Amino acid sequence: MKVTADPLSDLRRRTSSKWTSHPPDVLPLFVAEMDYPLAPAIRAALIDLVERSDTGYVGSPGGLPSAFAGFAESRWNWRPDEAGIRTTTDVSVAIVETLRQVIAPGDRVVITPPVYPPFFEFVPEAGGAVHEVPLIDDGSGWSLDLDGLAEAFAGGATAFLLCNPHNPLGLVHPRETLLAVAELAETHGVVVVSDEIHGPLTHSTAEFTPFLSVSDSARSHAVAVTSASKAWNLAGLKCAMMIAGSPQLVAALDRMPAEVGYRTSLFGLHASVAAFRSSADWLDGAIAEIESSSALLARLLAELLPAVGYRPPSASYLAWLDFRAFELGPDPSAVILDRARVALNAGPTFGRQGVGHARLNLACSPEVLREAVERIAAQVPEQTSP
Repeated sequence: MKVTADPLSDLRRRTSSKWTSHPPDVLPLFVAEMDYPLAPAIRAALIDLVERSDTGYVGSPGGLPSAFAGFAESRWNWRPDEAGIRTTTDVSVAIVETLRQVIAPGDRVVITPPVYPPFFEFVPEAGGAVHEVPLIDDGSGWSLDLDGLAEAFAGGATAFLLCNPHNPLGLVHPRETLLAVAELAETHGVVVVSDEIHGPLTHSTAEFTPFLSVSDSARSHAVAVTSASKAWNLAGLKCAMMIAGSPQLVAALDRMPAEVGYRTSLFGLHASVAAFRSSADWLDGAIAEIESSSALLARLLAELLPAVGYRPPSASYLAWLDFRAFELGPDPSAVILDRARVALNAGPTFGRQGVGHARLNLACSPEVLREAVERIAAQVPEQTSP
């Protein structure tokens, strides 16, 4: 199915944060929200709810566990146990509430920057203390620091908040790496909370591995959290899943207050069922468009901003750009917004490894992407720093 971005004139009628955070002269390429129209099956499901005035509370996960399990089986050759799936409002809440059940106050929780900025906030919200084990950058790619994780786990960390695939890099962790993480978690009694919200957006050149699929050790020591919200652009509909693979961790999910589940949106639940059950063709079209945008960005940078570092992502629609060759200070996004009127995410919010970087959203039209790069190229200094 062909998927293309809505016209800019239509997009500016949207009321989400992407389109209301900045004045109309700014091209918003920051928040992780796509410019594509809704998948037809999702649109139909939402219209049906409205026409029936079916706008009340969620009573149960309904058909979502079955829909997700079927999608995961067809996409990743992994079928989670539906009995271990619970719902809540979004992945952020899923992470915090899961951590609250598996750590004690003050326990250290590992994160691997540069990483999704709220990870730094989720841990203290859940009562823990952040322990950073940065990713390794060998000059051509990133990877988890397994030695660093082993040291942190042996040193007393009790949980690991894994980003799988990794935001902002679009890094798809290899199965063998995840297997090693699972073995370390078993050895040291660490619980892994695996944020897999970008998993459905894995590109055709890569293979996503759900953490719970890698081994019995993984299933015994992990909870996966995920949602249809990123892959089908449903963030405002508020529905996410927590997936446990062992009786002990299912029991941990069931210790949560009942309100954690009741906060799931009925609209989000039905939209998610329509996404996982009936919208794979739309997703494939969106991924093809994202891959085209990534290739276009690489060409535009080579032509107009060759000193910007860019490694195309293997998942999602977020591009991690290295502006350190330019004299734009620690946060290039601030200068770019001021001079070029293009809104990007500030690199330093992803951790100190993000200084001199910015994150760009690729899920837009080719015309918007080209204009954004042209604006930036016209405003950044031509001379690179020594």
